[in-house]
Amino acid sequence: MLFSTKAEYGVRLMVELGRQPGSAPVSLSAVAAAERLPLSYLEHLVAKLRNAGLVSSTRGAHGGYRLAKPAAAITLDEVVEALEGQIAPMECFHETPEGKVLCSHESDGDRACATKLLWTRVQGGVTKALAGTTLAELVEFSGGPAAAAEQAPVGSAA
Repeated sequence: MLFSTKAEYGVRLMVELGRQPGSAPVSLSAVAAAERLPLSYLEHLVAKLRNAGLVSSTRGAHGGYRLAKPAAAITLDEVVEALEGQIAPMECFHETPEGKVLCSHESDGDRACATKLLWTRVQGGVTKALAGTTLAELVEFSGGPAAAAEQAPVGSAA
């Protein structure tokens, strides 16, 4: 399964926000420079993350972005799904809000899709790995401050 640059850059953006000590907001241009990422693309991604309630923003001269909740309370499945949408290993694979897995190939005949079990397991494994990884773990792994895991949510979205 390949994730797009939305997931890669978005996770890097979140890690950079998690590295920040204290509660001061960080400008997106500072994140772009630190991570060597295109600012215009980060603007698109941060909007999705903000809509998902993962980051908050502050307007003004000293404004910017920060995590909306502690890094230890943010799992990577939340981040990736906010950026990429539903995690699915194949285009024919769809999960309903009730958790039922649907395969568009099953409508081709009266038998179950031959590969549905495989893709269900792949999707479950990927989701489990993402859900079992917190942003705080990535911040710590990347050499960021350990205090980021304990960082309290601050401010309201602007």
